[in-house]
Amino acid sequence: MSEQEKEKNKTEESVKEQAEYTPSVQTEFMREKIKQKPVNKKKLLRRTVITAVMAVVFGLVACFTFLVLEPVISNRLYPEEEPKEVAFPEETPIEEMKPEDMLVTEADAEPQTPDQVDLEMVDEQIQEVLSQVDREFTLEDYQSIYGELRTLADDACRAVVTVAGVTSDVDWFNNIYENVASASGVIVANNEKALLILVSAGNLNDADSIEVTFCDQTQVEAELVQKDENTGLAILSVPLSAVGSETMDKIDIAELGSSNTNLLGMPVVALGSPLGTSGSISYGIVTSTGTVIDRPDSAYKRITTDIYGSRNATGVLINLKGMVIGIIDNVNTGNDMSNLLTAYGITELKRTIEQMSNDKERAYLGVHGADVPKEAIEDTEIDTPAGTYVREIEIDSPAMEAGIQSGDVVTRVGNKEIMAYNELLEVLQSSKPGDVLTVTLTRQGHEMSVDVTLGSW
Repeated sequence: MSEQEKEKNKTEESVKEQAEYTPSVQTEFMREKIKQKPVNKKKLLRRTVITAVMAVVFGLVACFTFLVLEPVISNRLYPEEEPKEVAFPEETPIEEMKPEDMLVTEADAEPQTPDQVDLEMVDEQIQEVLSQVDREFTLEDYQSIYGELRTLADDACRAVVTVAGVTSDVDWFNNIYENVASASGVIVANNEKALLILVSAGNLNDADSIEVTFCDQTQVEAELVQKDENTGLAILSVPLSAVGSETMDKIDIAELGSSNTNLLGMPVVALGSPLGTSGSISYGIVTSTGTVIDRPDSAYKRITTDIYGSRNATGVLINLKGMVIGIIDNVNTGNDMSNLLTAYGITELKRTIEQMSNDKERAYLGVHGADVPKEAIEDTEIDTPAGTYVREIEIDSPAMEAGIQSGDVVTRVGNKEIMAYNELLEVLQSSKPGDVLTVTLTRQGHEMSVDVTLGSW
């Protein structure tokens, strides 16, 4: 045998010997099957509900925190300026000079000052010009006068607006249509946040939206600020942000005059809708100012003119200076002059306009009053004091609940002596709902006091 075969045989024998001494091992592979744990539906439902409830609670807390803190944070970061309070200057009483007061003797006359000399020179020049006018009044002169009146009216119309109340409705065929009722108003103030407009609210009741048309035909939406039940007038607000700069340059704020002066026989111009049509103009004179429109806790002078107008007329009366002296209202016109234009005197309305413009609550007493006649005060047998004579009491009013009766004479409210009805109205206008006033009154010659808790309109 060769050497290679011998080595091969040795290797095989060593392998066999090693196999004889090595025990046999049998290995089995274990297979493990993992089963999923069954779902506990009750526990899952409970966790879901708890999670949802916690989410809702978190959302509510977040919303509440946002609502509470957002205004505070906004006011700190972006402080908003309060609207400027609307206030009209108080009127100074104008005393008319009697003819006898105009007559002075040379002895009583004071030395002339340079100003008096200048006035005399002007008066002489006027008299000289008038003396040179020696011609008949022509149609051109007549046309010139009306041209000046038209110019006056055009300037004043910058403060006049048309207010439309829009109401949506459905007809029998389910078609939606809009009803539009319009009235003429006047811009009375600018509180640096909005333009405030005074208008008759009779045509705006139940309106879904209110639109204001300015003199340049620009239309914007307005909001109702407050309404006066006594007069039917209302204040509307138009945000300045909704009014363009071009429109602001064309419009104007009306200047409120006085209705306490002697207006009888004075020329007036009616603007707005005196003939029932927006934009109409009428000229006339004041024929009467002696009638008083009696309302609870108020009394308004009624200005009557010779202008033939519409029963639905709205707008303003202005004098020859372009100042508003009356707010047209034909609702209170008698049947004997149903088409003659009448208006509320502006003086008696000013305080009400102020309160409505500033959106203030107005105190309510519920009395109809008048001044005690001078003859009754001077009659020693009657022994009637000066004050406010109570003509009528509103049912269920604070005055009735306090025990005030018709025929009483109110002489004092708190520490303020009452000598006339307008003084009582001034006290009410400066008071607030909920105030308790001690009213001193005279009833059948006996003085007594009652406490009145004012209500609100």
